[in-house]
Amino acid sequence: MLWQASEERKQRSHMQRFLEYIHARHPLCELSYAALHQLSVQQPAFFWTELIRYFEVDFEGDVAPAATDFGFERYAWFPNVKLNFAKNLLKTGEPSQTALISVLENGDRQVLSFAELRQAVACFQQQIAATISENDVLACYMPNISETVIAMLATTASGGIFTSTSADFGVEGVVDRFGQSQAKVLVCCAGYEYNGKYFDCLAKVREILERIDSIEKVVVVDRYHKKPDISQLANAEFWQAPSEGELAISYCMRSFSAPLYIMYSSGTTGKPKCIVHAAGGVLLQHIKELGLHSDHNSNKNIFFFTTCGWMMWNWLVSSLFFGGTCTLYEGSPAYPSFEKFLSLIETEKINIFGTSPKYLKALEDSKTEIRSIDFSALETILSTGAPLLPEQYDFVYNSIKSDVLLASISGGTDIIGCFFLGNPLLPVYRGELQCVGLGMDVACIDESGQALIGQQGELVCRSSFPSRPLYFLNDPDNTKIKEAYFSTYPGLWYHGDYIKINSRGGAIFYGRSDATLNPGGVRIGTSEIYRQTETLDYIEDSVCVGRQRKGEVDVILFVKMKPKELLSEQRIHEIKQGIKVKTTSRHVPRDVIAVADIPYTRSGKKIELAVSKIINGKKITNKEAIANPECLAEYKKIVEHI
Repeated sequence: MLWQASEERKQRSHMQRFLEYIHARHPLCELSYAALHQLSVQQPAFFWTELIRYFEVDFEGDVAPAATDFGFERYAWFPNVKLNFAKNLLKTGEPSQTALISVLENGDRQVLSFAELRQAVACFQQQIAATISENDVLACYMPNISETVIAMLATTASGGIFTSTSADFGVEGVVDRFGQSQAKVLVCCAGYEYNGKYFDCLAKVREILERIDSIEKVVVVDRYHKKPDISQLANAEFWQAPSEGELAISYCMRSFSAPLYIMYSSGTTGKPKCIVHAAGGVLLQHIKELGLHSDHNSNKNIFFFTTCGWMMWNWLVSSLFFGGTCTLYEGSPAYPSFEKFLSLIETEKINIFGTSPKYLKALEDSKTEIRSIDFSALETILSTGAPLLPEQYDFVYNSIKSDVLLASISGGTDIIGCFFLGNPLLPVYRGELQCVGLGMDVACIDESGQALIGQQGELVCRSSFPSRPLYFLNDPDNTKIKEAYFSTYPGLWYHGDYIKINSRGGAIFYGRSDATLNPGGVRIGTSEIYRQTETLDYIEDSVCVGRQRKGEVDVILFVKMKPKELLSEQRIHEIKQGIKVKTTSRHVPRDVIAVADIPYTRSGKKIELAVSKIINGKKITNKEAIANPECLAEYKKIVEHI
């Protein structure tokens, strides 16, 4: 056990107050999180209805029935409820309270109060009023700045559907996404900065407009004050500054199951799947995760390092519901230095800081001196994108702050939320995710569907939840959505994570199931191997995959060496021996090969599947999902010689 909350922190948490609130209405066997979670999955109608009441969600209609079906055949949540997503996000914040802080890597800082945010939303709603109404799609091709949030709020206030991708995507990636979504309005930036360099986007935008004929209006944001010429863009105009005089936002009440967001899978085969999420489902899931599990409230400032092409952006901006402050950052977390970026915690007084294992590893390897940064405001660190290794827990508690809730959380774009989360009532154990989220009937099962405790298996969910997808676009008979989640274990949601749940409810993640290794018929999670390579001071990064050959699986480990370091025969022996001693002989890779780079998605997730496909002679088609696709050419050359 590395940390546990003080009694004072527990008592003032949303989770403790909600636990007592539920106990007063439905006495629990004990006042514990375990008892609360058990109730939430055994009586889902009661749980989700009381969540609406506790957090005073704004809605019309009747909460009964909570669902007409708790299985996965169809979306059946709160059929008699109407609400507006943006109205709920904007209803609580006091006019003078800071709503958004938008920071660029060049130091530019923009602050909006809730009054100013509401005014900006009302103004942009007017700007798009002639084009966006119920079920129309507005797409943002944008950096992570306040205008992106304003565009989302104005769109959803009007009953429209919002979709986004980050400004660093290439033309093919944008067309593959927004072309399928049939966007009517495109909000784009004139350009953005990364690592101290400015990237002009208008040439890409012009090509996108030539290839997506559904776009009727283009709104260009010039946050970097470059005063670009947009005369060559059809139907384009600049983002309008908020007008004088208070304007009212017009809210369109929508059914609980009305489409809100179109999200995109980041697979490497075919075009991205377009996942449609429900307004009410997203709202309830995010309220639960941010309010109860992350303990956000009106007095706190929350931050997550993300682009608007990753679901964590959607998750982050839902924090506006609580009337607190949401901090956005656009740029590189290493420019001009790791220390400068991390000092945001001090300068903005961030209470909840969201990051990734990749960033924490880079920070540790950089040996940045961070002792001078004041972390007194910091209460919680959230990490997602990959399994957080035990040694990284040590780094956080030894080098950043000892009195902090470090929550490794895990879910996905598919559910626009999490299955496993943090919890202010529970201790943090080294290498473990704290708990299953409330209302999520999660289990670890074997190939026959039997639940496992203390053994590795597949993550499944046994009953429906409000943030399950409505449907995929271009999937009229639901074939694709059934194949994605419900074909492996009929009647259960199959998530594709290889995990272990222990007797106290904590979990260890071993990587994606589709990347799980199977040498000699024994399943091995890739994180077990990464844990060993990350302790070696001459390795910067690695990716481990299985190569099918003559009915067997050979484990192949590719390593990216640190600058000026070489992979010698002695080091290969050291790597193999270390893996053998600390795991098993089955974990030992047949080959250890040096490469220049490791492929990652644009949201910072290591793409084992792309490397696996290459070394097994399969084709990769959706290269736009990969942040550094040029590195794959080296793997293609290597496969010819192993």
